[in-house]
Amino acid sequence: MHFDGLDGRNGLNASNGLNASNRANETNGLHRNVDADPYAPELGLPPAARDGSEAGKTGEDELKTGTTTVGMAVEEGVVLATDMRASAGNLVASKQAEKILEVHPQAALTISGGVSAAQSLVRSLKAEVRLYESRRDEEMSMQALSTLTGNLLRSGAFFIVHPILGGVDSEGGHIYNIGPGGSVMEEDYTATGSGSPFALGVLESAFEDDLSADDARDVAARAVNAAIERDTASGNGMLLSTITDGGVEIERFEHPTEAL
Repeated sequence: MHFDGLDGRNGLNASNGLNASNRANETNGLHRNVDADPYAPELGLPPAARDGSEAGKTGEDELKTGTTTVGMAVEEGVVLATDMRASAGNLVASKQAEKILEVHPQAALTISGGVSAAQSLVRSLKAEVRLYESRRDEEMSMQALSTLTGNLLRSGAFFIVHPILGGVDSEGGHIYNIGPGGSVMEEDYTATGSGSPFALGVLESAFEDDLSADDARDVAARAVNAAIERDTASGNGMLLSTITDGGVEIERFEHPTEAL
């Protein structure tokens, strides 16, 4: 009886000590993680970086994707243009990829990067916009929408997405280049994706502050077409969108030259 009681007490003490040790280790581990990198994504690192490698580092066996997306802001509104090819390494995974998606009655988002993450981001934005407008009984401004998009990307829940947000509010047309890490930069024009260097060459030479919406559509179409000609990950048609205070209009062209 004595030894059993002593053994029981020792077991209890050992258990308490173990629990205390575990709690201390968990707390110390948490503190170490926060102290080590206070700017890390809230929901964790990308899959490629969980083994201790640098975030965003590309391995030899990682599947490459590519695209070309373009956005321009003009006095009459906003113009967006993209190609329609979804690639998976050397494979053309889809020839009808929808890379311009409406997220607001007067705003749309282009997709560049991981398709599943981008589609999830669009669904989240649509839900948040509806919630915002039902609570406040007013439309969300493009500044608020761009901030929301950046915050969602900053959370770490939508890895490998580099969208362009284009929209119109009471202040006019806006184009935002939103980085995968959540950075938000408003631009007159921008391009993302593997074909962006070719598209930017056209935009740099052809963009003017006083472009009409029709002229901007032509410039955007030529920019995407230039990328399609030289970037193997871009192709299979073109999507061209004009956004005004009247709404979002998206046109599909099976052959890129049809948009010129």
